[in-house]
Amino acid sequence: MNKKELNFPWSFGCNFIPSTAVNQLEMWQADTFDPETIDRELGLAAGIGMNLVRVYLHDLLWLDDKNGFLERMERFLEIASSHGIKAMFVFFDDCWREKFKSGKQPAPIPYEHNSGWIQSPGVRAADDLSQRPRLEEYVKGVLTHFAHDTRIALWDLYNEPGNGKSGDHITKSGLRGVASMPLLRDVFRWAREVAPEQPLTAAPWAFGEDFDELNRFMFENSDVVTFHAYNPPAELLERINFVRYIASGRTVICSEYMARTIGSTFASCLPLLRENNVGAINWGLVSGKTQTIYPWGWNKDKGVPSKYFHDVFHADGSFLHPEEGEFFKEFMAK
Repeated sequence: MNKKELNFPWSFGCNFIPSTAVNQLEMWQADTFDPETIDRELGLAAGIGMNLVRVYLHDLLWLDDKNGFLERMERFLEIASSHGIKAMFVFFDDCWREKFKSGKQPAPIPYEHNSGWIQSPGVRAADDLSQRPRLEEYVKGVLTHFAHDTRIALWDLYNEPGNGKSGDHITKSGLRGVASMPLLRDVFRWAREVAPEQPLTAAPWAFGEDFDELNRFMFENSDVVTFHAYNPPAELLERINFVRYIASGRTVICSEYMARTIGSTFASCLPLLRENNVGAINWGLVSGKTQTIYPWGWNKDKGVPSKYFHDVFHADGSFLHPEEGEFFKEFMAK
């Protein structure tokens, strides 16, 4: 394996989508790309010390308008770089809606977590071998264009392979499991054929026996080892120790964590991640159309939760939980 490392010692950041976008298509399509909001919100991220954002792409963006898509990615990187932030782009994703199309995206369903989030390329395309050529062109086209771009920290080739339409870590309905293995193998092969300067990764997220084959492949083929852990601190530490052992000296990043109502908080988990030199990328930044302030499985009958699930800021830039503002100030000063 061609091992590559990150060019900064400890990564701290978030999974980012602007508050004005309900999903990946709305973030990147020409009619709804919103550089002003992106600039303002990445400024908020930089203000609390973040240096890395994990950002989802989508295969239909390349199919519909590859040149415009690349131009908008360039603009995003310009904005992020102006705030001292690098990007970690994600190509494929098995989570949430399997039916979608380009164009105007649906409005959020009130009180529903990530009601508009969509898979890429989706179950039908992933299982249709006749679509492999266009998916290969998408992955290789983006990687080739940005292969030497120092504003990109690393590439995340596939988010939560084996997940499904529930999209969370609790209900686990409609899981694909090892059905995602063929595309996972292909995307790593395509990326290695391009051989970008940046490291490659994909993150294990479920650790039951049904995911052993997927996890083994991701651990063995990632330059930088990433994982997801929406766990309270004691369980998080167990996961850190396991993954660090598997990593055998490679850089380790927790690329999804922080779900307040199930015990994964900044105050309890972020110091633990830094103490163990594990990068920390929480889900969400500014509360918006993804509605990830609501827990998984939430609905309007449950009203407003006593604690917000994900995200850091309100749209006006104030903290969702004011005490976290003081925490970040003290934490980054240490």
